[in-house]
Amino acid sequence: MASARDIKRRIKSVQNIAQVTRAMEMVAASKMRRAQAQTLASRPYAVKAWEVLQDLALQPGARGAIHPLLQERPVQRIGLVLITPDRGLCGALVNNILRRTIYFIERHADTPTSIIAVGRKGRDFLARHGYDIRAEFTRIPDQPGLLDITPIARIAMDDFLSGEFDQVWIGYSAFVNTLVQRPTLRRVLPIWLDPRLQARRLGEYIYEPSPAVILAEVLPRFVELQFYQAILESIASEQSARMVAMRNATDNARELMASLTLSYNKARQAGITKEMLEIAGGAEALRQSRQRQEARV
Repeated sequence: MASARDIKRRIKSVQNIAQVTRAMEMVAASKMRRAQAQTLASRPYAVKAWEVLQDLALQPGARGAIHPLLQERPVQRIGLVLITPDRGLCGALVNNILRRTIYFIERHADTPTSIIAVGRKGRDFLARHGYDIRAEFTRIPDQPGLLDITPIARIAMDDFLSGEFDQVWIGYSAFVNTLVQRPTLRRVLPIWLDPRLQARRLGEYIYEPSPAVILAEVLPRFVELQFYQAILESIASEQSARMVAMRNATDNARELMASLTLSYNKARQAGITKEMLEIAGGAEALRQSRQRQEARV
């Protein structure tokens, strides 16, 4: 059994860890509120932009002059934009998206897949296991702007238009709520048109100057918006997962402190009892020694 001094030292160490994790929880909670507000504010715009794009692409005037970003072609190479955090301490968030990514790559084993890594965690894992990394982006701000996302979207679109990639997918952690973050992989290029939308359309709209001209301007912006929204979702998921992980770590540290305190009290009580027995034993030995000396006299 450990001594009372060793247990007290462990209590102090766990107490320091609890203070650190509590501080990290508060910082993550503050960042999470901002990231969550930004994500939820931009999500309706991204959804509505998708609906407008679908309607534009289904217009009769757009079918004759289809945009290159809409063109389907035989898939000989896939590009995957993988968004992961730069830092750890966010529970199973990184492992979940990496596991989903590996499953995707193995499912498309017949088609070479190149990775555009956004974030250090995904980049380090893929580089360590020998996957093909086309480009890497790190140190994305906690509150990114479109200018921070544009290089990522541009390299994906340029590689698709040049024929380097025949499909471009994006992998990220979709923010559901504080406790739930869903690993998501979806195709970005060529932009998939939902055939069910045609059945729900109530009529034709007139676009000026024309659907084809508007598509040429809107499509690249829409692709940038999809990457922007995915990164916002990933940041909100990261901060939520980190806050929950740090809260669990703080609770575990407190439980460990309570257990160690109980062990410390037991060890201290055992030490006091041992000292009392030693004192009593010493007093009894002294009394018996005096009795023997008196008996000799």
